[in-house]
Amino acid sequence: MDNIHVERGGTDGPTLLLLHGLGGSAEVWAGVTPLWPGRWIAPDLPGHGASAPAGRYSFGGLAAAVAGLVDGPVTVLGHSLGGVVGLALASGWFGVEVTAVCGVGIKVSWSQADLAKAAEIAAKPSRVFATREEAADRAAKVAGLPSVAADSRMVVSDGDGWRLALDPAAFAVGRPDLPGLLAAARGRVRLAAGENDPMSPADHLRTLVADPVVLPGLGHSAHVEDPAAVRALLD
Repeated sequence: MDNIHVERGGTDGPTLLLLHGLGGSAEVWAGVTPLWPGRWIAPDLPGHGASAPAGRYSFGGLAAAVAGLVDGPVTVLGHSLGGVVGLALASGWFGVEVTAVCGVGIKVSWSQADLAKAAEIAAKPSRVFATREEAADRAAKVAGLPSVAADSRMVVSDGDGWRLALDPAAFAVGRPDLPGLLAAARGRVRLAAGENDPMSPADHLRTLVADPVVLPGLGHSAHVEDPAAVRALLD
């Protein structure tokens, strides 16, 4: 998988696959990985961070791209887009044995306006910013993160300026078939979101599962705001 940037760590034990959300990178899991008692694998999804762009973006395509990174059974923790990719992997369709998957902050409700806006963004070239700090600020907003460090892989140099590493075409991934993915999942599934996450309110999650986990006081980037709270979901 030369076109996929991947970070690995931890010691012998259960393997955790960490999948970031749209606009993010493996860097967002820096607070979670020290809390995991076994091995962990955190890729930059195609079109994100240091990974090469994809010719076309789909949830299945993203799942196929990361499937070859793991061998043996894994637990998957995915944020937003990464949570959907984790559910796709849990189907078993991509040759990965997922014993459990936890999706945090997955967007459930998609209006036609949401889809049209995403398609509009996907069709535009990357915006170039005068400074790395400006690009990092924009990267944080796109990824739903509190902040992005100025030396993050989420921004790259572009001639005399800076732009997001994110391939805008990734916005065209579309609306996931969450009921279908949940029905196909072979391992244990848990859905969670921060109490103050506007993209994934608890009422929306309850249309899919009876017992979503609501993380008190947290927002869309719960894994960054309070890594220990998200780590506890896996116990």
